[in-house]
Amino acid sequence: MTGKLASIVFKPESGGREPGLGYHRVPLREARLVVGHGIEGDAKGGKRKRQLNVVSSGVIEELGTEGFGTRPGQLGEQLVIDGVAVERLPIGTRLQIGAVACIELLELRTGCSRFEKHHGRTKEEAAGRLGMMAAVTAAGAIQVGDVVEVLRDVNTVRLP
Repeated sequence: MTGKLASIVFKPESGGREPGLGYHRVPLREARLVVGHGIEGDAKGGKRKRQLNVVSSGVIEELGTEGFGTRPGQLGEQLVIDGVAVERLPIGTRLQIGAVACIELLELRTGCSRFEKHHGRTKEEAAGRLGMMAAVTAAGAIQVGDVVEVLRDVNTVRLP
């Protein structure tokens, strides 16, 4: 099963917030994934189970029709994937992004009080649809448009 990387956003380590946007994220055309951190330079990276938030574009569209803010990064996501229902994949599934980078899905992302504040909605209204938390298992460069391949075993990663 394959899809495409539709969006990359991150929170600059320099911090700062854009009023009214909630989660301050900066869109990128390309980035580097770092094992044990997430997106290089991302202030939200570095926690074992919270290196990356990965969500499918279909879920973002669905939440948008329900009135949630869905501009890039507004749901707190960092990577958006077209063509793969990430939220339906089993825990432990690995995704290869581009030629080398690989991530492992760790758990469903749940909303928090901050999410509720920024969207004016309860987290229960978006339950099961906020993407998956993931960790980087193989470092590498990624860019919007890269192929995303669903892997079952890290040993199936194709190297250039």
